[in-house]
Amino acid sequence: MNEMRDRTHGHAAAGRLRGTTRMAVMFVLIGVLGITGFLAASAFAGGAGSQANATLSLRQTNLGQILVSAKGRTLYLFMKDMNGRSACSGTCTTYWPPLMNTGKLIVGPGVKRSLVGTTKRADGRLQVTYSKHPLYTFALDKRAGQTKGQGSSNFGAKWYAVSARGSAVLKAPTTTTTDTTTTTTTYPSYP
Repeated sequence: MNEMRDRTHGHAAAGRLRGTTRMAVMFVLIGVLGITGFLAASAFAGGAGSQANATLSLRQTNLGQILVSAKGRTLYLFMKDMNGRSACSGTCTTYWPPLMNTGKLIVGPGVKRSLVGTTKRADGRLQVTYSKHPLYTFALDKRAGQTKGQGSSNFGAKWYAVSARGSAVLKAPTTTTTDTTTTTTTYPSYP
């Protein structure tokens, strides 16, 4: 009887061990597949010079074609900045985060590499410039391509999106439409 009970407990313990082993192998396999997928996605998205990873690239918006960050966020210049130096600090940077240089500056198609540079901020960090204008994003632009900061006059001067030439985009491009509708009115005839 004791032998039968020991055999039954032994089979149950072996079954639990096999179940635990299977579960552990499954977790390891899921982890390996997850890491492999992440590395493959990173390699695919991270091709050198790809527009998705460009520090600066161009995007078509309601203002026309403008400079955007690596995440597609509109880049602005601040009219108060002088001689390539930022005049936005403290609370200003909460609303207008500077585009910081975090490594190699990569430019997308249509962006002039010769216009890209950096300027040293008061804290010693380097801010990206374009045509000597320090560049900023706007905190209320929540999605790529939004231009909610355009024409704002926060912190003592105007903020404008930046064109591919490196100048302020002062107004949206105009489109010309031609109306060729002809209206014919029929009047009742009277005797």
